[in-house]
Amino acid sequence: MKLKKVISLTAVCALVLSLAACGTKGGDTKGEKSDFPDGKQISIVVPYAAGGASDTTARIFATQFEDALDTSVTVTNVEGASGAIGLQQVADSKPDGYTVSYMPVESTMLKALGYTKVSTDDFKFIGRAMTIPAAITVRADSEWQTFEEFIEYAKANPGEIQIGNSGTGSIWHIAAATVEQECGVQFTHVPFDGASPAVAALLGDNIQAVAVSPSEVKSNVDSGEFRVLAVLGDERSDVVPDVQTASELGYDITIQGWGGFAVPKDTPQDVVDILSDAAEKAINSDEMTEVLETNGFTPAYLSGSEMDKVASGLLADYAELIPKLGITQ
Repeated sequence: MKLKKVISLTAVCALVLSLAACGTKGGDTKGEKSDFPDGKQISIVVPYAAGGASDTTARIFATQFEDALDTSVTVTNVEGASGAIGLQQVADSKPDGYTVSYMPVESTMLKALGYTKVSTDDFKFIGRAMTIPAAITVRADSEWQTFEEFIEYAKANPGEIQIGNSGTGSIWHIAAATVEQECGVQFTHVPFDGASPAVAALLGDNIQAVAVSPSEVKSNVDSGEFRVLAVLGDERSDVVPDVQTASELGYDITIQGWGGFAVPKDTPQDVVDILSDAAEKAINSDEMTEVLETNGFTPAYLSGSEMDKVASGLLADYAELIPKLGITQ
């Protein structure tokens, strides 16, 4: 009888240990440390052309992100449809943490624009890096010395001013359309696949103005080729500190972009947490802060969970605003 009890107790102990081991190997990994990224390469997809604010931010981030994760990080530009093609590519990728998307403010607009069904609801953010204001810029040899002169001309000549942007439905297109609405004017909007081609078109005198950020025209302003007429942010830009905001000039216009990073929504939370920790270190590093400021961006870190909430609110806001601006597809 005593022998039977010992055998039974041994069997029970073996069963408990076996179940515990199974539980550890199963889906409940709470408390375990993931080996992600395990030396594998991570790809960051930028949904715009090289050279613009999005591309610059992503490449600065990639260097610091690589150090924080101790693995290689590459940046790929996937252009088209105001960012929809690149974002869709990431949303459809395997949710394993190895494909990250640069997330522009346009990611909260594309669904309302009718370009794609993809939206920020299809992602989990791992962090926001910066904010950046819109600005209205013309050639230095143009007839408009001030924003007021520019608006007066637009009122007297509806549709004559061709104003470039980084793509139909982009934040810079929204900026120009908002100027139209608030000032009672009409522009001819000329979309490009990113800010850099729009700036090149203005430099070539193929259009009369651009609605992009101050940082994207900085080198041309410094060389005396361009003139910024107004900044559309809530405060002046350090890039062009002498240029007044539209608000200072009496216009109720505030439009700014932001840039962050996200992964497909079904990415395991333990992987999201690792990426989020690395993103925080990268974004808040002295090196990234310095380069962001040098390029005219405002460092503005927000955690992934905070950005999920911000994006959700903007998604609803733009769903209401964009149809009013008349730029849905």
